[in-house]
Order: sequence, then C-alpha cells, then structure tokens
Amino acid sequence: MPRSRKAGVVGGVLVSVVCCVGVVLVLTSTNFARGLYSNLVLDNREHYLACEQLPPLSEVERVVKEHSDILDDIKRISPGFVYVEIDSTSCPGKADIVISYGTRQDRLAIEAIIVDDTFFGVPYRLRNN
Repeated sequence: MPRSRKAGVVGGVLVSVVCCVGVVLVLTSTNFARGLYSNLVLDNREHYLACEQLPPLSEVERVVKEHSDILDDIKRISPGFVYVEIDSTSCPGKADIVISYGTRQDRLAIEAIIVDDTFFGVPYRLRNN
C-alpha cells in the first residue's frame, strides 16, 4: 500500500476514534443515556433536577392540595397499584412528586392525565414498581 494511502487510512481511523470518544463523553456527561435506560429498560420517568432546582416543600404541598382531585383520578387508574407521594427526604426543604404504578398501561394513562413535564409546575417522577 502506498505511503499516502496508509496515512489516509490512519487519519480516517483516528478521526473515527476521536468522534466515538466525543460521543461517549457527551452521552455520559448528560442525562441522555441515563434517560434512555430509565425510560426504555426500567419504564420510569425522571426529571434529573438538582435539589436547588426543586420547588420548596410548602409549594409542592399547596399544589398537591389544590389539585387533589386530579391526583385522585390518577390513583383510580389502578387502585392499590398506583400511589402518589411527596418526596421531601431527598432534598431537605425541597420536594417533588413521585407516582408509582404497576404496568406500562398505567403509566400511559397517568401521562395522558398530566400531559405536561410538570404537575402544575411541580416536577414529578414516574416509577414502575
């Protein structure tokens, strides 16, 4: 193989390796890969917000109280298998909503009711239990 062709092959391999390493770094430094695994494998939905980004516990409690009828509708999707709770233990003084469910159909029904990335401004997580 001529020298210039070898250099071209080596250069191409080097560019490919650098691109692959770049893609791996981007995927591992963002929540993209974690989100795919969580969603596709575990059938969960996560918001990946830091504690500083969560609303105060009092605000979450207010929203839950104001919209308890909608949360009751969510619980009625599958009584005894769908649960709604406020998680304030992970981040003291801050909170989010965790909705647990048993099947993929339950999750789809929950998402059809909420229809947004937040529950009236409160971040929520969906957990397939």
